[in-house]
Formats: sequence, structure tokens, C-alpha cells
Amino acid sequence: MTDATTDPRWAIAIHGGAGSMTSETLDAEAVAAHEAVLAAARDAGRAVLVAGGSAVDAVTAAVAVLEDDPHFNAGRGAVFTYHGTNELDAAIMDGRARDAGAVACVTHTKNPVRLARAVMEAGPHVFLSGEGAEEFARDHGVEQVDPDWFATPERWRQLEELKSRKLGWFDADMKYGTVGAVALDAQGHVAAATSTGGLTGKRWGRIGDSPLIGAGTYADDRAGAVSCTGSGEQFIRTGAAHEICARMRMTGQSADEAARAVLAEIGTIGGVGGVIVVTPTGETAMPFTTPGMFRARADSTGREEVAIFS
Repeated sequence: MTDATTDPRWAIAIHGGAGSMTSETLDAEAVAAHEAVLAAARDAGRAVLVAGGSAVDAVTAAVAVLEDDPHFNAGRGAVFTYHGTNELDAAIMDGRARDAGAVACVTHTKNPVRLARAVMEAGPHVFLSGEGAEEFARDHGVEQVDPDWFATPERWRQLEELKSRKLGWFDADMKYGTVGAVALDAQGHVAAATSTGGLTGKRWGRIGDSPLIGAGTYADDRAGAVSCTGSGEQFIRTGAAHEICARMRMTGQSADEAARAVLAEIGTIGGVGGVIVVTPTGETAMPFTTPGMFRARADSTGREEVAIFS
């Protein structure tokens, strides 16, 4: 029987969004509910890795669990646009050859992460949007649902509150409910996936960083895998996910050092949020600059964590 030092190394980290949640604003019942789903999503990915499965399979499994749960702003439970619809974005990337797939503004695809993966594996392009993306989904057997599947009363209440308070073009109260996962498999490959409903009250087909390869999602076996959550415009402007990987590959910074440096840079242009990172050596990092970030991780050394607040 082999011990933990000789077993194939694997690791997974997930997030359910960074934001303004604190122990004062999130009661014990809500904390328990969110932690249970985070653990379930992490364990879905972990089960893939323990069985020798791929990092791509692991991040797909983990993100799909979060998309199906109404506690998070992705898939079912996604926020509403200003006009009362749910528009979903997702991306996935395989660190082996830097293959990637992404979709934006989809309204009928039950699990956008699965559609992003279909784009990566079966399509000639990297990024599809709107009706074209959903035509691709139908052509490739990706499950479709009625848009009512995504809608929840709480998200509708949030939209009504935003409109009544005249808060601006969209909800800027640091509620970033994006979900994501990064993983290292026993073969030494990394992958990342991110999925989101965007910002409450978003308009004009706004797309944030989540589905943008290099901004909200990136994976490269030479450095690591990253999934981001936060004020998307600033993450786009800094190329956050790619920048973290570039720092690790070119300067030798650790995952935590690179992630914190990029978050600090984002802060200088008015952005906040968090990232999850995994490296080919199994190192994970989950720093954030908001009061909280829904997060969890596990690895082959026996490390296991679920957390929300600082």
C-alpha cells in the first residue's frame, strides 16, 4: 500500500463568488446552506480526480453542481438583466494544449459550462454568443430548458430593489456570484472553468470577465489554472487570469504571490474580487479583496476546506 507521498498528486479548488457577505449579513442557516453546496461541488470534482479522471472532467463536474443550485449566480439562480431576463456566460480551458471554449448571453442552456466544453471539444471556434451559441448547443445535444428554470424569486426581488433605489446602470454593491473551479489531475494537467449570470440589472448584452479567456478564466500546464470573480470590467482590463499565470511562469512567483499581486493591481484601478489558482505541483491559492468569498478546496495530501469569510 502506497502512502500519500507516492500517490499521484491531485488538487481542486472552487469558488461561488466574492462579495460583500459578512457574518453579520449572512445568518447561520444561510452559511450552512452555502457551505453544503460548496462541499458537494468540491466533492464532485474530487471524486473525478481520485478515480484518475481528467482535470477538465473535474472542473466540469464541480461547476455544474454550482450551476444547478439556486444559491449561486450561475445557471439556476442567475441574476436578472435590467429587462428581466437571465443571460448566462461560461468558459472552460484545458491546460494541456491551451484548448478553450466559451459562451455568452445564452438563455436556454441548462449548464453553460457543458456548452462551453462542447465548443472547446467539437467546434471550430473558441467563443460563441447568443442564439448562435444555443444553435450549437442544440446541434450537439447540450441540454436545453425553458428560461423559467433559471428564475428565482430572490433574484427578482434583487432586481426590483435595484430599480427602486436607482442604484445606477447595474448592481455595484459588490455582489459577485460567479462560480468557478480549477483542478490538477494525477497526470499533471490543469484546467479551469467559470460560469456566471453576470450583474443584476446589466444592460446592452454586457459581458464580464468570466467567459473571456485570459481575463476570468485561464489554464496552462506550464504555470497553472485560474478562475476569477469580482468587478469584471477591471479584471478584463488587467487580463487577470493570464497575468497570474504569466507571473508564475516568467518570474517564479508562487500561486499566492502572483494572485495577490494581480488583485492589488486591480485595486489600483478601482476593482475588487477574488481568484482561485492551482499549479502543476498541487499548490492552491484562494485570495480575495472583498469581505468574503464562497470557496472550498481539497488535495491528495488530505487538505480539505470550506470557507466564506476572511
